[in-house]
Amino acid sequence: MANQLAAPLPKQLAIYARSTARWRAGCEVTVLRDGGATYAAMLAAIRGAAKTICLETYILVDDTTGDRFKSALLERAKAGVRVRVLYDAVGSLTLSTGWLGELREAGVDIVEFNPIAPWRARFQLSHRDHRKVLVVDDAVAFTGGLNISNDYAAVADGGAGWHDMHCCLRGPIVADLARGFRRTWLRAGGASYPLPRGGTDVLGEGFAGDAPAGAFVRLLENTGRRQRTAIRRAYLHVIKHARQHVLIQNAYFLPDRGLRRALARAARRGVDVRVLTPGRSDVKLVEWAGLYVMQRLAKRGVKFLLWNGPMMHAKTAVVDGTWSTIGSYNFDAQSRFNNLELTVEILDSAIGAALVREHDEDLANSTAYDPAAWSRLAWWRRAAAWIAFRLRRLL
Repeated sequence: MANQLAAPLPKQLAIYARSTARWRAGCEVTVLRDGGATYAAMLAAIRGAAKTICLETYILVDDTTGDRFKSALLERAKAGVRVRVLYDAVGSLTLSTGWLGELREAGVDIVEFNPIAPWRARFQLSHRDHRKVLVVDDAVAFTGGLNISNDYAAVADGGAGWHDMHCCLRGPIVADLARGFRRTWLRAGGASYPLPRGGTDVLGEGFAGDAPAGAFVRLLENTGRRQRTAIRRAYLHVIKHARQHVLIQNAYFLPDRGLRRALARAARRGVDVRVLTPGRSDVKLVEWAGLYVMQRLAKRGVKFLLWNGPMMHAKTAVVDGTWSTIGSYNFDAQSRFNNLELTVEILDSAIGAALVREHDEDLANSTAYDPAAWSRLAWWRRAAAWIAFRLRRLL
């Protein structure tokens, strides 16, 4: 179901758009929560593919969840659909050659991003493809925070039930994700194929004129040198222009000084700034460093919520119920300096409201951070948090 804009609101929308270029109008966005809903939607799209499937992921595991995707991809490849799979060498380190061999034998094109080969020229172990993208028939696309692993699968499906957010996209924005996949595919050594046709419904300068029904969506990625800071700049822009609320869910929340300052200033001018982070992280050093960040920002009016369930892995934000983002970008040094990341900016009140509801729903499974908790910690815990924070450039 398309998410409708109640009316074209050029001035109100433009406030949250750092740039007016490359916004796609008339897009359909469906917010997907956790592995149960997300995997079901992705697998349904794969099984309905008629021409092409392009799958890009950081983590691909040959477990029960991976086997579900493999079966769907094998069936479509044998039916004549052109299937391309791009996975990261480090994120998918445990993937077996036999598992991949079954896909290759069926005609699936597979590329490993930045193989672990120190003898290769310009090899960088820390340079990883952290994006999560699925494009089917250049007509429907998915992106967000979910990798393909039992960690993200619902408990009812035998998974660990990690909390994460994804989205399904239709409309002109799909061509941008298809082209983004192709750029990374070629960069990683994949065979060339025709450039997907670009979306024609583009809002250029100023959001002029009446927009088609649906959301305004823009793809943000950091593949090119000039794009390295694009996602960070978008966050800075909307935080600085927030008037009512800034609601963030981020799995590895170690923002740099500029982002910390922007969040503190927003709270100081009366904006409701809330950040949901894992109560227990799968990366302990990040958890320790996060304690130090929280105590500093909490003193400046930023509210923190600690997730009580299994790992919280989402990377979303919503500002004033108008601007939203869903993607793979963490507030850490890896996303800022090393990883290939991708997120979508969304200007739509219906999607904003949906993410606000998700955030409110998560309150029931979260514990509010008490700023006084820092002083109650043992001295060695505070010291460990301080040391981990000093090592944040490596996390």
